[in-house]
Amino acid sequence: MKKPIIGIAANQHYQNNQDFFDQQFTYSPQGFIDGVHQAGGIPVLLPISDPELAGEYIETIDKLLLAGGQDVTPFLYNEEPHPKLGPTSVDRDRFEMALIKEAIKQDKPILTVCRGTQLLNVTLGGTLYQDLSEYPDWEVKHDMFPTVPDFGLHSITIKGDSTLAPLFGERAQVNSYHHQALRDLAESLVPIAWSSDRIVEAVESRERNTKILGVQWHPELTRQNDPKEQSLFDFFVQEFE
Repeated sequence: MKKPIIGIAANQHYQNNQDFFDQQFTYSPQGFIDGVHQAGGIPVLLPISDPELAGEYIETIDKLLLAGGQDVTPFLYNEEPHPKLGPTSVDRDRFEMALIKEAIKQDKPILTVCRGTQLLNVTLGGTLYQDLSEYPDWEVKHDMFPTVPDFGLHSITIKGDSTLAPLFGERAQVNSYHHQALRDLAESLVPIAWSSDRIVEAVESRERNTKILGVQWHPELTRQNDPKEQSLFDFFVQEFE
């Protein structure tokens, strides 16, 4: 049986690259590669490119995975930059937005992680808290730095009839490595998991025929310590159709 080809939208490193003679390089965290391999898929990196090429990239893959990274550029949801906004990459934002739109158009399943979920929400018309200090009910540490994110840090409650519930149950511990969060949710998405301070931790498509699943935590970092996190990769690669 043909193994599914999983397109992983790659990031670009361009600062302090002495080991690479200050050349830019394209990369993805190894946990995504290993998670897809273990799930029986073939990972293929999609480098930041011209958004007009997104359709051709999506045609070459079976499913799309968006990883974490920089903050999302706020003018993409009509806001000025907050004083606590971190590094951004509008080239990455625009290319990945085009990938999302093409994957939906071509009926390819999408899994998004952390920043990927935030960008998904913006692409579909939602907004973000540029920093959690904007959220009035912030009570949970969502950025576990300097603790290494190899284990779950805070709890989440999962909607019982959601895509995630069969994998994680209705309550789970997840790691957390973000200072931005979903604010106004896009109309085409529904929330399916929350932290105890009611930050949205996972979403899925409102339309059951559109296969979109987004999580705010980093399963690629905990998959070796928590079988449920690897099961997310297994489900996405083998079953999410």
